Amino acid sequence: MDSVEDVFTRLRRYPDVEAPNLYAVDAADRLILDTAADALAAAGSGEVAVIGDAYGALTLGVAVRHGHTGIRVHQDLLTGELALAGNAKNLGLADRFTVHGLDADLLSGARVVVMRLPKMLAGLAEIAEAIARYAADDVVVYAGGRDKYLTPTMNEVFAETFRQVRAGRGRQKSRVLVVSEPLPVGEPRFPVRENIIEIDGDVVAYGAAFSGPRLDIGTRFLLEHLDRMKPDAREAIDLGCGTGILAVALAKSRPRIRVVGTDQSCAAVASARATAAANGVDDRVTVVRDDAMSSAADNSADLVLCNPPFHVGAAVHTGSAIKMFAETGRVLRPGGELWTVYNSHLNYRGVVERMVGRTDVIDRNQKFTVTRSVRGLRDVQR
Repeated sequence: MDSVEDVFTRLRRYPDVEAPNLYAVDAADRLILDTAADALAAAGSGEVAVIGDAYGALTLGVAVRHGHTGIRVHQDLLTGELALAGNAKNLGLADRFTVHGLDADLLSGARVVVMRLPKMLAGLAEIAEAIARYAADDVVVYAGGRDKYLTPTMNEVFAETFRQVRAGRGRQKSRVLVVSEPLPVGEPRFPVRENIIEIDGDVVAYGAAFSGPRLDIGTRFLLEHLDRMKPDAREAIDLGCGTGILAVALAKSRPRIRVVGTDQSCAAVASARATAAANGVDDRVTVVRDDAMSSAADNSADLVLCNPPFHVGAAVHTGSAIKMFAETGRVLRPGGELWTVYNSHLNYRGVVERMVGRTDVIDRNQKFTVTRSVRGLRDVQR
């Protein structure tokens, strides 16, 4: 069997964005595995859970270094899940792990949990609560990340559900929290629900969903133009739907339209489905877990709404947005419209025009730009 470092050199990010400054494994992955090494060596088959593994470094590192089988894994992002599956297949390790939701199937009887710390504190709170609720009483959690994303508040979040929270020694700008002695937990705190005036209804959010139950400022700016978005549209897609605010707002304002919300985050998908149900439009709003509309048919939508990301992992990178725009050009029917809101400094207009069609700036404020792109009769440039 190859060494762990040999395995790491063969890991890919695919189908996520790949670029020279984007990596499938980093110093935090290595530090987590090193810090947890003794506990992992002592754990039995089926007693290890992995949460938030970016592209498989933690899961496959545990499998190779300690010979574990029955590793249970939860990844919020579909790209990470697919990357782990692809890397495991290429390395002949696909039989070492199973994929689960953030639930009892993932954590029941787990004595060691290794995980990457999420950026969302609410996401961390939901994970910590799930571990305390379902894992073994003697579970030890090794939660790590890059220093620039760690805050003292993360210790406090863990301390709500665990008696012992200790920060390990840093290495290569990374650090690991070692957490143990779970406390009793009451009723689940997630999902949370909040009324949003802009949609005249409630938003439901699980912990890892971007922006939680609130309305982020980019989406709010795009919502101001809802009535101008292709009035005759019958089939629309909310691309990167998050908690489903745009999809629900569109469905509530147009009783005849059908909307598909798509997001690669399983927390976002669960949130958007719950938001649609809370607003009584779940008969016309369907939500799917998907990577940038890859499962949508060609020429299948009249309208696409998008508030694209511009961070990929630790790097500011526009690759994810470009991938979304390319898929939009494929999915829109001729004459269909893409409405996008983005940070103005990114200046996406030329990219969108090339990949979708004629693009006009509809509005701009100090931070954001809203554009409308019309899919032409010509073939989209690839």
